[in-house]
Amino acid sequence: MEIVEDLEWRGAINQQTDSEGLKKLLESKAVTLYCGVDPTGDSMHIGHLIPFMVLKRFQLAGHQPIVVIGGATGSIGDPSGRTSERTLQTMETVEENARKLTAQMKRLFLEEDASENSFKIVNNYDWLSNFSLLEFLRDYGKHFNINTMLAKDVVSSRLDTGISFTEFAYQILQSVDFHHLFQAFGVQLQVGGADQWGNITAGLDFIRRMEGSEAEAYGLTIPLMLKSDGTKFGKSAGGATIWLDAEKTTPYEFYQFWLNQADNDVVKYLKYFTFLSQEEIAELEKEISEAPHLRSAQKRLAEEITRFVHGEEALQEALLITEALFTGNVQELTLKQIEAGFQNMPQVNYEVKEQNIVLWLVETGIVKSRREAREFVSNGAILLNGEKITDLEYTVKSSDAIGSKYIIVRRGKKNYTLVTYS
Repeated sequence: MEIVEDLEWRGAINQQTDSEGLKKLLESKAVTLYCGVDPTGDSMHIGHLIPFMVLKRFQLAGHQPIVVIGGATGSIGDPSGRTSERTLQTMETVEENARKLTAQMKRLFLEEDASENSFKIVNNYDWLSNFSLLEFLRDYGKHFNINTMLAKDVVSSRLDTGISFTEFAYQILQSVDFHHLFQAFGVQLQVGGADQWGNITAGLDFIRRMEGSEAEAYGLTIPLMLKSDGTKFGKSAGGATIWLDAEKTTPYEFYQFWLNQADNDVVKYLKYFTFLSQEEIAELEKEISEAPHLRSAQKRLAEEITRFVHGEEALQEALLITEALFTGNVQELTLKQIEAGFQNMPQVNYEVKEQNIVLWLVETGIVKSRREAREFVSNGAILLNGEKITDLEYTVKSSDAIGSKYIIVRRGKKNYTLVTYS
């Protein structure tokens, strides 16, 4: 299937500057295209990932993607989607963030069997830092009409609350990026989120001013991602941001986020966040209707996107932790796996000492009273590290702890508590 048709089927296109012209261009040759990200943080989250999934699809279709890390624009701040001025970061912070984002992009786009020319990553600080203020005003600012800039949604939405010249000038810098990439690498297409439409069209206008009205360049934006209930996509049920950095969101948590998606949303996410074919997704959609309790679509979604972002080894570890917690067979988990699996579950610190199971359950707060503790133990509803405890005289010892550190308590079928021995 032709790439634009595939994107349309996936619901991944919001706006195009010239849909017919872009289709003809893509049919005639392999195209170089780009998408940018500013290093305003030290990791992307899954909301940032959406336009780069489109960039990846172009790569798999034989086109050449370029990722622009905004080392310069990130020090300024994009006003898109904001109601107030961004707090400026130090250049040292921007540089460190840029380094981390570069590493994330390489994991997403550098395939082991890909040729060296299948992907480029560049930093706009390398060219935007080279001209002086006077050069900026004479060579670039002269080509931008204030009235046109004010009419852009990204600026007009800020006029009531106020916008600094710094953020106002952001669209000029992004336009210079597009023109530089057009000249240096032959880039003819920019991909971005829906909020980037004004910046993209400003860049196209600038290219035609500098290169002539026949210059062939295009823009494409991705729709704003919303859940079926109309709420914003990208956070866990508890409100935590889902990051691509494994230190901020573990692969297990990442996997669980996708596994817990609603039936009403999962097909849309399969289209957006996986490279499965129409036929494969149609089969999964059928399984949702016929056997929703199996959650086959959610499992496939979680596996595909976790593998893409974190790799096969991290996916297998996430599956191992998931299976261990589902079955209660947690004895074989490593300390690192326990920490990953219980990061957002109830946790208790407990001073090392031997204690009767009934008193121990009360002291750790796992149960409210001795009577309740005795009932749970007698009924076989308490498991310590996967082992059922039914003896009311059982003594909990530090030697029960995995790695002399953790006791995983399962009360009933689903209630887990991690007790950390100190």
